[in-house]
Amino acid sequence: MIDTEPLFTPIAVGRTLLPNRFVLPGMQRGWCRQGAPTDLLIDYYRRRVAGGVGLIVSESVAIDHPSSTQTDSFARLNADTAEAWRACIAAIKEEGGHIFLQLWHEGGVRTVGGEGPLAHHPTLSPSGLAAAARPNGRAATREEIAAIRQSFVQSARLAQQAGADGVEVHAAHGYLLDQFLWPATNQRDDEYGGQDIRDRVRLPAEIVREIRQACGPDFAISLRFSQWKEADYKARVVETPEELRAMLDILTEAGVSAIHASTRRFWEPEWPGSPLSLAGWCRKLGTLPVITVGSVGLDTDVMESFNGKEPGARIIEGLEDLLKRFEGGEFDMVSVGRSQIGDPQWVDKVRRGEFDRIRIFQRADMRMADEVIAAQARAL
Repeated sequence: MIDTEPLFTPIAVGRTLLPNRFVLPGMQRGWCRQGAPTDLLIDYYRRRVAGGVGLIVSESVAIDHPSSTQTDSFARLNADTAEAWRACIAAIKEEGGHIFLQLWHEGGVRTVGGEGPLAHHPTLSPSGLAAAARPNGRAATREEIAAIRQSFVQSARLAQQAGADGVEVHAAHGYLLDQFLWPATNQRDDEYGGQDIRDRVRLPAEIVREIRQACGPDFAISLRFSQWKEADYKARVVETPEELRAMLDILTEAGVSAIHASTRRFWEPEWPGSPLSLAGWCRKLGTLPVITVGSVGLDTDVMESFNGKEPGARIIEGLEDLLKRFEGGEFDMVSVGRSQIGDPQWVDKVRRGEFDRIRIFQRADMRMADEVIAAQARAL
């Protein structure tokens, strides 16, 4: 038997008290229309709350800036969609849940051109790069950076007014704020670029600081970052623990409430000579609550799923490793993504020790339609 009770103790993130340590991370389902959440997306979140998860982090929500995304099925937060998000948040709260809206800007990976209403707006990034040596769009001017920063703040205020418990600033996986952190895509020679992580983290820190000033001390602000990128699994934002400490210190001073350290496999060591994961190093070097993530309950990582590989179960050994690291102080919360897509009751089944009743995620679940969700509900 595995004693998972330690993962079902409460924790506070800022002033938000969560009932357990499990998080549904932001994963792009594409279930929005003109930026507004559909009933399908609302029910998806509601069912995961009913299944026991302590915190929902929404799929990536584009800030209200014309360069953030052109994709109609992606979420967006502005005056036109605020009421739909209010209804989504209310449904989660009625189920007894908590939610952070994940604020996001595609940066240099945004489509250039096209036929949509935002096609004439430029694709912006630190240096006109989508990844190392991959030009796309152009470098943002200081004035454009200031406008993007203000859009993050305005979207955070809309999230707060809609009833969200907090926001998560998306600075991971090769999108805009991560492109500022990553030296391969940030070749600027002004105060937002250079070899020093203290300069490259300047924009994310400014955004957090201004959200904190606008939303007050009680509003939770998570920041998600990663070393790996969708375009480069071996990429590095920070090369050493000393650089990581410098980045964490700046973000903590700016007002971050929690760090979401994104990895493809939560158990992998970050640097030679230590078993600590990236989350473990963040916990060791910083003072903030840390969320770990990466292939919980499965034997394949998320990019292998995107690339066609069907996963197998890694539930027992995964939970044993997770609990060992949790009790060793490596992290405070854990994001479970694909496993909760596969089974909305995953958290409750883990709590009850019903491991043999867990439905294992399948690649087809990534494109579920209403009838598939209904069929899964009947099967569970």
